[in-house]
Amino acid sequence: MDSPSPALAPLQTPAQSALSIPRSLFLFAILYGGMVPLGGFLGAKQVALGPLAVEAGIFPFLTLVAISSAIAELHGKATADRLVRFGFVPLTIAILLALLVLQLPTDPGMYPPAKEAFPIIVGQSWRMMAAGIAAYGVSVTLNIWIFDRLRPKDGTASRWAGFRGFIAAALSQIVDTLIFITASFWGVRPILDLMLGQMLAKVVLSAVLVPLIIWAVVAISRQLDGKRS
Repeated sequence: MDSPSPALAPLQTPAQSALSIPRSLFLFAILYGGMVPLGGFLGAKQVALGPLAVEAGIFPFLTLVAISSAIAELHGKATADRLVRFGFVPLTIAILLALLVLQLPTDPGMYPPAKEAFPIIVGQSWRMMAAGIAAYGVSVTLNIWIFDRLRPKDGTASRWAGFRGFIAAALSQIVDTLIFITASFWGVRPILDLMLGQMLAKVVLSAVLVPLIIWAVVAISRQLDGKRS
């Protein structure tokens, strides 16, 4: 019996087409998209972690780095690279909406301390916004490239995923700091001490947080997708 021609082959329903995307990838792509603009807003606060001082935006940003590494581990470098590129969409929309809201008139009855603090927290300069976009694109793409290059060829990639993630995150965060601090503050304030302090804090936090997040994302993904190995 002749096989049906492609023209007569049954079309996939929307539900069947949706199943072609792994549930884990769908879930963590949503989480990734939410973390991208959050880093810029939380970065308005400096937090003290013992002797280290770092902007709070590092926490969602390291989450981005770890998720992108885990996606590269599970679904390949090309998929992780696309995730980074898609991240520019919520980042750009968040910046444009922030600029729009800043231009709208303020309600006279707004809580006075919040009225004074809002433009300071949200109203970053164009220079800092551009620095953030450049640092995000370069550093997370570099993180994925390093993570993938460190993949062993002997079948033990998953065993070393956390360590590879730390190395990739630490190196990419050094580059992120170089780009962001230089582009934001060159000619405005001394940057060497600020840069060194930020690099040290980010490397330490990369060692502590990134392997744990990668392990969690991989474990949850395999549970959702029904994979044991």
